[in-house]
Amino acid sequence: MEESDDDSESTPAAFRLKWDVFLSFRGEDTRNNFTDLLYNTLFSNDIRVFRDNDGMDRGDEIAPSLLEAIEDSAAAVVVISPKYASSRWCLEELARICELRKLVLPVFFRVDPSDVRRQKGPFEKDVESLEEKCGVKKVKRWRNAMERVGGISGWVYNNRKWSRCICVYGLD
Repeated sequence: MEESDDDSESTPAAFRLKWDVFLSFRGEDTRNNFTDLLYNTLFSNDIRVFRDNDGMDRGDEIAPSLLEAIEDSAAAVVVISPKYASSRWCLEELARICELRKLVLPVFFRVDPSDVRRQKGPFEKDVESLEEKCGVKKVKRWRNAMERVGGISGWVYNNRKWSRCICVYGLD
């Protein structure tokens, strides 16, 4: 058998993921500040990052594209901000990430990890509101995902010096 220069021929399909990182975030909270900086830093370090407005082809439906990107990613960086739980899409992404048992790297952006874990503080009213709109059974799945991710040791950013924090963790 002739040796090939193309590593993809000898690499099992399971190891040929399209994305290194799926970036989950609440757009109105972090898109134009922290998440942009994080995305650009990862991208400039040759990390293949899926961000909802970059990884989809024109005409793609939002939900299937996002769910496919989660499945086709090695890990997820989840930026949990104060309004994260107000978005059904964010919570659906989080639940799917947890169900697929992806490596999760949480960033607690101006929130306390224990509030994420217990759905208290800035999350309490949003989660209760979603229970009324979507039903307790569906929201239980989202609560379980928040509890799991809130229990993972991650990065906590409570001040405005986020650009310096990213550099300190070796991404500059």
